[in-house]
Amino acid sequence: MTNADLTVVRGRQSLAARIAARTGGGVLRVFLILVGLLWLMPTVGLLLSSLRDPSDVDVSGWWKVFGDPGQLTFGSYSDLLGNERITDSLWTTALITVPATVLVVLIGALAGYAFAWMDFPGRDWLFLVVVGLLVVPVQVALIPVAKLFGEIGLFETTTGVVLFHTAFGLPFAVFLLRNFFAEIPRELLEAARLDGAGELRLFLRVVLPLGGPAIASLGIFQFLWVWNDMLIALIFADSGNPPITVALQQQARQFSNNIDILGPGAFVSMVVPLAVFFAFQRQFVSGVMAGAVK
Repeated sequence: MTNADLTVVRGRQSLAARIAARTGGGVLRVFLILVGLLWLMPTVGLLLSSLRDPSDVDVSGWWKVFGDPGQLTFGSYSDLLGNERITDSLWTTALITVPATVLVVLIGALAGYAFAWMDFPGRDWLFLVVVGLLVVPVQVALIPVAKLFGEIGLFETTTGVVLFHTAFGLPFAVFLLRNFFAEIPRELLEAARLDGAGELRLFLRVVLPLGGPAIASLGIFQFLWVWNDMLIALIFADSGNPPITVALQQQARQFSNNIDILGPGAFVSMVVPLAVFFAFQRQFVSGVMAGAVK
């Protein structure tokens, strides 16, 4: 391409495109770093506030700790670990989140494989029903499910909360995994069948390893949704031993100034899903990008 052609191409570019091309180096990186720091500022503020004495929090902002690092203390976290209501709530949250995530991933993977590679009567119509369930809001089922759980003895139980989260997590799980499994080359599955692999062995030995990124993405989504949920926990969980989100809300309602519990409790509640996300970050990105490039 000659210099004249380059001049014509540049002339056709919009002003925004030319600005973006010229600032695509260091200036853009600095801007993105600043945006990231501003995005993380509330998290940093919560962490530093949870490490300060409540008397210091009442009289000054969290940024004062940079001028006086001696304010940092782990006393609030020691008090938090000694608070049985908070520790029991964290344990209850884990007992709800882990089974709800495992069940959704397991059942969703089995159903996704069936919809993708098994022929049975009404398969397409059933899948359309699953897709339709994606648009059903959770609020629609609160009263009917509460009545049903009350009749069968699951109201205000951990099992009831797990079943509710599992039921409403399955439509998205089936939709996501079915579409991912359908991208697996048919020749690969047929070769496995010629080697004598049955459906269960084919699912365990071929489909699951290839579907690892999508399964990891689904597991992260489900874990974050259930761990951070407050609406379902507030209605269906045991009020005497609620999940951490409800326990923190009760603490804020009962006491007007208990930052020594709310600060560390909120940060611990936030750290757990963050740790899960970063642990499976690579698989999550692979799952989100799967199918984007042919």
